[in-house]
This record gives sequence, C-alpha cells and structure tokens, in this order.
Amino acid sequence: MRAVALVPARGGSVRVPGKNVAPLAGRPLIAYSIAAARESGRFDAIVVSTDREEIADAARRYGAEVLMRPPEMATATSSDIEWVRHALDGTDYEVFSILRPTSPFRRGATINRAWESFGEHCSSVRAVRRVREHPGKMWVRDGKYIRPLLPQPEGETPTHSRQTAALPEVWVQDSSLEIAWTRIVADGEIAGRRVVPFFAEGHEGFSIDYPDELAEAERLAAAEPELLPVIEVTA
Repeated sequence: MRAVALVPARGGSVRVPGKNVAPLAGRPLIAYSIAAARESGRFDAIVVSTDREEIADAARRYGAEVLMRPPEMATATSSDIEWVRHALDGTDYEVFSILRPTSPFRRGATINRAWESFGEHCSSVRAVRRVREHPGKMWVRDGKYIRPLLPQPEGETPTHSRQTAALPEVWVQDSSLEIAWTRIVADGEIAGRRVVPFFAEGHEGFSIDYPDELAEAERLAAAEPELLPVIEVTA
C-alpha cells in the first residue's frame, strides 16, 4: 500500500516561537521527524506542510518534499483535518502518518512497531500515554464558582472525592505518532472510529510543547545521542 509521512510545521507557534526549526543537538528540530520517517522505510514520500519559507528550506535540506499551505490553514485555531486534506488532495496514497516535529526521540523502529498494529481492522493507530492528572478531579469556572469538568454520577461519591486508583484508567494522546487510512479523511476525520492505541517506550513519546522541554530534550540528546534518529543532509 502506498503511504506518505506528513510532517506539519506551521510557523506561528505561540508557546515555543520558531520551535520547528529550533536547534537540537546542532540540527533543526524538524530534521529528526524526517529522519525517523526515512529510517522506517515505510513511506513512498515524506511531505512537510508549512507556511514559512525558513521551515521549507530546512525540510528540503533534510530530504523532504514541501507543500506550502494557505495562511488560513496555519492559524493557532486551524484544525488538523484542514491541512491533512490539503496535503492529500489529488494524491493516490492509501495510508498517511502524521509525524510532528515536536517528538524528536521517535525513531524509525518506533514507527515500525506502531505499524504492526495497523491494518484493515482499524481506522487508525494513535500514540497515547496514561494521564498523570485525572479529568475526574478537574474543574471549570462557572461564574464566581467552579464545577466538575465531568458529569457526576447520581447517588454515588463524586469523582473528585475518590482515590485516583478507584477511577477508570484514562489515556491522553501524545503528539508523537498517528497512522491512518486516507479514506477516512473524506468523512472529515483523521482518526476515525476504530482507533488502536500505541504505547510509546522510554523517551519515544517525549514532546516539546514548552521552552523548558526544549532544554530537557537538549540535555537528553547530549547524555544519550543514540536516542535521536540518524540525520542525513541531502541538499
């Protein structure tokens, strides 16, 4: 089956400005997702979707194709389905994988392990990890008061007053990896209804979403350089 790796890299990150080309171990962050896709040997193409020439230049340098996305698909509130549909339009790929630049410790072997769980039995595979802060103990503002985020069961102890071990296990998606059939995009989704979980090991699911995490990634890369995919410069 024909498969494409999609690397989303808009230029307007708020929490970590310029993060997609921020240096890590001497290379721009985006280079590691391109390298991991190449390491896996799974893809007929590696395509970076971006709105910035600086990012496009870095992507080409490390061997990816580039698709410039329209500005309206590169805002802080743009949904993934918009740029994914734009990237797949007019292509004949059967499978796509989203490999976000914020997960530099995801290797080709990581992708291949996830691929073993993917097939006709599911819509997609998505990386998840167990939550540390349970939503059953979360609250939202309601005027001058707060109320539980989740609906509470009638006649039972509220979730916020239970031990965490007594609450159902909850998993949160991480940004390291998604694999899906392209046919589900026509329904306006990138995950579909039958989603298989992928559990990252070690630092595979490490995500850089805040400035201190970029510093932590640099520390990890210096201490254990083998955690990073091997980079090739092609241009």
